[in-house]
Amino acid sequence: MEPQNLRFGGGIGVTLLHPLVAVAILLAIVLILFLPRKHIIVPILLSIFFIPKGQVVVLAQAHFTAAKILFLAGLIRWATSRRSQSGWFAGSFNSVDRLFIALALLNTIVFSVQWMEIQALIKSLGDLLDMLGGYFVLRFAIQDNKDVKRTVKILALIAIVSAACMINEQLTGSNIFGRLGGIPETIVRDGKIRSQAAFEVFITAGAFGATLLPLLVWLWSDEKSRISGLLGMFGATVMTITCYASTTLVAYAAGIFSLCLWPLRRQMRLVRWGLLLTLVGLHLVMHGPVWSLIEKVDLTGSSSSYHRYMLIDNCIRHFGDWWLLGFKGYDTWGFDMWDLSNQYVAYAVSGGLATLVVFIALISRSFAGLGTARKLVAGNRKQEWFFWCLGSALFAHVVAYFGIGYFDQMEFAWLALLAIICAAVSETKRSPVPLAQVALAPAYPVAHFMDLDVLETKQ
Repeated sequence: MEPQNLRFGGGIGVTLLHPLVAVAILLAIVLILFLPRKHIIVPILLSIFFIPKGQVVVLAQAHFTAAKILFLAGLIRWATSRRSQSGWFAGSFNSVDRLFIALALLNTIVFSVQWMEIQALIKSLGDLLDMLGGYFVLRFAIQDNKDVKRTVKILALIAIVSAACMINEQLTGSNIFGRLGGIPETIVRDGKIRSQAAFEVFITAGAFGATLLPLLVWLWSDEKSRISGLLGMFGATVMTITCYASTTLVAYAAGIFSLCLWPLRRQMRLVRWGLLLTLVGLHLVMHGPVWSLIEKVDLTGSSSSYHRYMLIDNCIRHFGDWWLLGFKGYDTWGFDMWDLSNQYVAYAVSGGLATLVVFIALISRSFAGLGTARKLVAGNRKQEWFFWCLGSALFAHVVAYFGIGYFDQMEFAWLALLAIICAAVSETKRSPVPLAQVALAPAYPVAHFMDLDVLETKQ
């Protein structure tokens, strides 16, 4: 049987839109167009994460999800808004913005050339609208630290409500979001109900909670937001557990592990080199490759860990197939290889080596920006902790990507984190120099020492 994910032009042929969803979308559009800029993030996020992706409007055989419709409204609001001194985005365009745009365009172009089908082009253009439209709108909506805090509070609310619905799924076997249509009401695997809330599949629901945890820990550390942070952490934990997926549990643990490295924040270069040397040493002494360790991860008793291992193994072994323009025949590599449950492999086979390199560079620059910002606020533990929590959330996503490819609402959780990072870093670069650094270099403005190593050289 031909894998359904390798076909284009499918999907439902008519509009599937519950009346409540239609009203919610219309209300969200009005709010996006007329609310003050700082508040439009509220209807955007609530609508995206509480409306199932299966709710679509079909126009001229093109499928418009709620997210696409809302992003189009957001782009209209962005285009008609007055431009600030720094541009339409916080801190204007930066390296993360450029890399993300390059990633979206590369993936679209290479994928379209690879397939040379009009339906594949239509699909890739729809994905491009989701990626660039979503990113631009979120960058426009999140421009300073107040917006960041507001966004995290909304995400905490989403986690709380989703967790309540996922507990209800465990108790009743029915998903209330499934009654709207577009997603199943119940998913049972190996005798366990796998809760999913409004997400398209259970594993992305769990990944949302797992990767959100570090941001909620930061929210809880703020004295004025302890209750929302604590409730959000509870919700995120429930989401991670009730989906019954090893990937989400590992990502959850990765976020906690990263937070625990806070005392070693000034020795992270040694930590990174130590981790790299450990992996190289294991690769040399193990009977299999070091990535075969993924096969050993089964925290639920029903995980597809062997499948994740084989995805990476086959991708490495078939490098010659995909490095230039990707490879659409990856389903022939072995059993179930059509299921790209690994974001790195997904970018490799759909966009080739160039797309994969840009994706890794995007992650690297995000970490670098957070590291530079943390150095700029050295001596201000509260601000340092803020950037450390952002880095921990980013690390949780990096780990989650080894067991899942984002394709539903989870994709926009990733875009929201990138927008948060850009806003937080640019806010720090615009702010006055911390007293600890003023004492070190009273003659140099903030813009002159983006890195403490440069500061030491100038002195």
